Amino acid sequence: MRLQWVENGEECAVRWQSGSAVPPPKRVVIADDRITADAAYRLACEGTALLWRGDFQNARQLLQAMARRLERKPRKAAASPAAAFNQHRLAQSQRARTLGMLLIPFERDYQVPLRRAPDVHQACSEAYGAAGEQKNESFVASLRELLGLIGAHEWRKKGVEVSALGERIYPHYGVFAPIRSEYVKLLAEAPLPAALAQNNLAFDIGTGTGVLAAVLARRGIARIVATDQDARALACARDNLARLGLSTQVEVEQADLFPAGKAALIVCNPPWLPARPSSPLEYAVYDPESRMLRGFLAGLAAHLDAQGEGWLILSDIAEHLGLRSRAELLNLIEAAGLQVIAHIDIRPTHPRVSDASDPLHAARAAEVTSLWRLARRMDA
Repeated sequence: MRLQWVENGEECAVRWQSGSAVPPPKRVVIADDRITADAAYRLACEGTALLWRGDFQNARQLLQAMARRLERKPRKAAASPAAAFNQHRLAQSQRARTLGMLLIPFERDYQVPLRRAPDVHQACSEAYGAAGEQKNESFVASLRELLGLIGAHEWRKKGVEVSALGERIYPHYGVFAPIRSEYVKLLAEAPLPAALAQNNLAFDIGTGTGVLAAVLARRGIARIVATDQDARALACARDNLARLGLSTQVEVEQADLFPAGKAALIVCNPPWLPARPSSPLEYAVYDPESRMLRGFLAGLAAHLDAQGEGWLILSDIAEHLGLRSRAELLNLIEAAGLQVIAHIDIRPTHPRVSDASDPLHAARAAEVTSLWRLARRMDA
């Protein structure tokens, strides 16, 4: 896709870059340090993008000022938890669209031709280079996206401490980071199925960073097959498992849910909210119509050993938001020919649990994350 605009009386066009698959803005004006935050905010709200020609650090300050103006907008009281969630998603979408209107030029090899611009070559290479984009041509992207790339690069450099491993996991751009440790703790402490004594094989479905496969390996499971569809996730998992010295124990495979064969333990931590993602990067959080959850449950019995277990790691926040009931989940389990052996619960401790200003605070405060131990029903 190409971004087009007029500058100094000449028509210009360059490649448009968006990791979130956002189409290029249709209206573009040139902006620099002289523009006020009010004027920039008004143009952005109207759908006009600002291609920045001023100081890079001033552009960052302008973006922050625009964000503050968005935060001042009054919130309407929601009639239900589901309505509050939909309002929150709409506000998120509007925020992303408005703040995404401040654009930054890039020259070849990911150089930003602005005063006081940082060196973003490595951050861009990790995100755009991994997707096969060419480095030898100029392009334009949003400043908001660039700051996201820089943040992702810092996460990748520093890693995330995972107490259940006693190690760090290094998330790649576009791969969900295991910053909420409670679900990893559940996996580390649940009793392993006895069936592993006969078939010491486990599957990790939707592995992401590879963190759950690594925990299973450290718990002594001889062989694990970790699957994912996303190329970024596959590369990230392989990198993390190699760092941990687990590459010979864990095989990473591209697959839509299950690999071939049967295992004594099959683990899945699907996205917890049955809603439509607004960008490819949101598929780790939002599962449209619970497709991954339904697919995992529907195929689990066919890939389990007779005495094996499937471990479904799932938050109940969707229930508190009115997006999926407990009865619906139990019906899906039963319809798949499965039975619940037990479920182990834990309450999240992340900062949003106690943030009363969060529009979804009531649901987050009541949230429980569970590891559901599932087995094949003998009568199925």
